[in-house]
Amino acid sequence: EVQLVESGGGLVQPGGSLRLSCAASGLTFDDYAIAWFRQTPGKEREAVSYIDNSDGSTNYADSVKGRFTISGDNAKSTVYLQMNSLKPEDTAVYYCAAAFGHYGSMWPPLDDYDDWGQGIQVTVSS
Repeated sequence: EVQLVESGGGLVQPGGSLRLSCAASGLTFDDYAIAWFRQTPGKEREAVSYIDNSDGSTNYADSVKGRFTISGDNAKSTVYLQMNSLKPEDTAVYYCAAAFGHYGSMWPPLDDYDDWGQGIQVTVSS
């Protein structure tokens, strides 16, 4: 059984930083792409960033480019999302999700994400 567990969320002031972690188990890490999504009430889920663990290819939403960095530690089966220069509009519940396969730098189709974490709150406020 695949499990994804997010950690590292919380409250931070605008301009601050947080690092989210997504610890994966029950899967062969290199065979999966891991993405971060976020969602706020009344809005559609937004893809934030993704990494193909087989070759380290990454991609980012325009809204976070230059501020967020995704990385993977294959030895720990964990993906990180370093979030810098946070803005109030980054406030959301953040989810990590796993898609089996190799996608290079292309975003996996939403239907390819078979496994999701429980989500973690990130609040950016003064």
